Amino acid sequence: MNALPLPDGRVLQGESRDSAIWLSCDGRPLIQLRICETNAVQVQEVATADLADALWCASYWWLAAHPQAPRLVWQGLDQQALQACGDWLRGDAGSASAQVERSVFWQLPQPWLRQALPPYPQQMVMSDGKRHPRRRAKPQGEVYRRFDARLGAWISLRTLDIEQDLERFNRWQNTPRVLHFWQEGGDLAQHRSYLESIAADPHVCSLIGCFDDQPFAYFELYWAKEDRIAPFYAVDDYDRGIHMLVGEQAHRGPHKVASWLAALTHYAFLDDPRTRLVVAEPRADNAKMIGYMQTLGYYREKEFDFPHKRAALMAIGRERFFDSGVLC
Repeated sequence: MNALPLPDGRVLQGESRDSAIWLSCDGRPLIQLRICETNAVQVQEVATADLADALWCASYWWLAAHPQAPRLVWQGLDQQALQACGDWLRGDAGSASAQVERSVFWQLPQPWLRQALPPYPQQMVMSDGKRHPRRRAKPQGEVYRRFDARLGAWISLRTLDIEQDLERFNRWQNTPRVLHFWQEGGDLAQHRSYLESIAADPHVCSLIGCFDDQPFAYFELYWAKEDRIAPFYAVDDYDRGIHMLVGEQAHRGPHKVASWLAALTHYAFLDDPRTRLVVAEPRADNAKMIGYMQTLGYYREKEFDFPHKRAALMAIGRERFFDSGVLC
């Protein structure tokens, strides 16, 4: 891997030579590591005053370059380094080694979330006969950004802007392929009304997916407890559900789905650490999308009937997702 962009605009560059890794940031030396053994490294030199940032960057670089490695072991770190890094770098009692667990590293909201906030305090309320936690006000603007090292492109999510996105949403919904599964064809006035109803609904957040900042997809991220899916499984207060629509033909295909579905699921879990499950209910005959989801780690729990379609209940748990190695 020659370069790895970070969400804050910096770019990591690395070079491996003679059992060592030289890592620089924006062309300036950052940290030098010695490869000790499989999935284990030792600091040789730090060329920055911010040790915690250097260790985080090096850990990210390593995990992105070794997507199947469950952890990275740092050898020879002192307590000062461990304290500077916080919980994502865990020291072993009575040992000079520390570990970065992949499943822990990717659950940290920063830098992937653009508006990272602490969990909203729980307060139970009633709406439409359903008892559920009061939800935080919906975000605005870009909410998620990550460079997909496998794809070699940025994947980002931003909230939908009706004035900016209405025409493309209308075009996407009237594409025969999309119309077959969504059944939401119509004119601009109908789609404006649809998007306005979503904007007014506190349990659904409408998102635009972008590759390298070019819109290609529409997603809906919803709280399952308040949704029509709730009666069909043992729903938890913080489960999230997703609706997915890829509008641009050029961004179809398994490698693109693997990127955006991982990003959308990642965002759903990061947005609230209490979310234990992400679910979806594609049409039961949408074999291609169901297959893509299963490749990512979603399981098909059952089929059930909505008034307008027979659906497959797809789900993935937090532990399974973060242990899967789909993020890099």
